[in-house]
Amino acid sequence: MNIKEELKKYQKQINNELEKKIRRHQCPEEVLNQAMEYSLMGGKRLRPILIMATYQLFKEDIQTCMPYAVAIEMVHNFSLIHDDLPGIDNDDFRHGKPTNHKQYNEATAILAGDGLLNYAYLILSEELSRSKPEELNQKIRIVNEFAQAIDRLIAGEYIDTELEGKKIKEEELRYIHENKTGALLTVCVRIGAILAECTELELDSLSRYANKIGLAFQIKDDILSEEGNEAILGKPVGNDKALGKCTYVSQYGLSGAKQALHQIIQQAINELGQFGEKAEFLKELALYIQNRDR
Repeated sequence: MNIKEELKKYQKQINNELEKKIRRHQCPEEVLNQAMEYSLMGGKRLRPILIMATYQLFKEDIQTCMPYAVAIEMVHNFSLIHDDLPGIDNDDFRHGKPTNHKQYNEATAILAGDGLLNYAYLILSEELSRSKPEELNQKIRIVNEFAQAIDRLIAGEYIDTELEGKKIKEEELRYIHENKTGALLTVCVRIGAILAECTELELDSLSRYANKIGLAFQIKDDILSEEGNEAILGKPVGNDKALGKCTYVSQYGLSGAKQALHQIIQQAINELGQFGEKAEFLKELALYIQNRDR
């Protein structure tokens, strides 16, 4: 399997759906809508891809996933806009271009993030309103898990900023990563699986896989922040160290972080054993997370 080609196929699908949702009409808040689009139309699309790929372990009708894939990508970009703000990470670049508050201004960036978060809930509420009565319990469960994941994302971001520059324990570092990054990745896998009506045992295995790749993704981010290529990353290297953030690299060294990453990725892949060849893409995706350069 060529993982990069498969990723491109998924990315094209989600980009097509996002294009349909962009607000481009003339209105007094037109610049705000442009700011939302500016941040939304870019990135790897890993989170919506996880929804779609997990769903396809069980079913083929990918359109069922699309409202959730679009909503989760809006939430992800809300989090990036706010993460980059002067009061948090104070980053100047994201995806190789100025961050939202640099391209527009801080007030517009804050409101663009707010707008994307709210837009995600509008999309989910519209999806609920179209649901058949027999689908409602399942979809209400998904919306509840969706909201809980955002709650954990915000909590993780808060703890990350609160403990900045302080010496912290291993469990605190894991707590930050599992919430700030892992919660959203985990709910993506769970949404795809619940939509596809998998069994609770299958959902448990997939959730453990997701928890591990969520932690692995953040460890890889820590490694790239230490030794990545700025031209490829599209953002400065070394910002975590400059801010005094506690990362896997600062806690265990570069070699220790890489060893932890390898172990967690192997554990994630092992969780997919029961799904056989159908899970090949998800296995390759775990390895892609380990080996990515941006």
